[in-house]
Amino acid sequence: MSDDYHVKLLSKYRNKGLLLDSNLLLLYFIGLYDYNTISTFKRTTKYTIEDFDIISRIINFFDRVITTPHILTEISNLSGQLSGKIKSHYFKIFAEQIKLLEENSKPSKDLCDGKCFRKFGLTDSGIVEISRDTYLVMTDDLPLSGYLQSQRIDVINFNHIRYFDMDI
Repeated sequence: MSDDYHVKLLSKYRNKGLLLDSNLLLLYFIGLYDYNTISTFKRTTKYTIEDFDIISRIINFFDRVITTPHILTEISNLSGQLSGKIKSHYFKIFAEQIKLLEENSKPSKDLCDGKCFRKFGLTDSGIVEISRDTYLVMTDDLPLSGYLQSQRIDVINFNHIRYFDMDI
């Protein structure tokens, strides 16, 4: 896929909304807290400052950024592994950023009835169900990305765009 394809997909959903998977939203929050923490926090070491810059540009491009309670819980639990003073300062920024997101969800009791739940769990089942025909999903999870594509849900795998020079 070309970067032109991805730019068209981003543009198609600009006003509808972007749903970021947990790891990418965590990267964004950690980067907002402190660029340098991206390379030292074990949950974000696979990312770079350039990755944070790409995610930031993409988030700023969208009118709406969508999340779910399950994604936020995952991020909160992962962020809890930060140490001491860092954790306290980080959670202040995390709280401020949560207020800027649009939260959407389906009841967990409904999500666990689908075949997606048995394969991917609660968080990803929520992503599948609320994004269908509504939001663009961005993830770096290859199995989830493949599943979303098989369900005809528009998705961008972050690993496919991180080296493109997209003008958005």
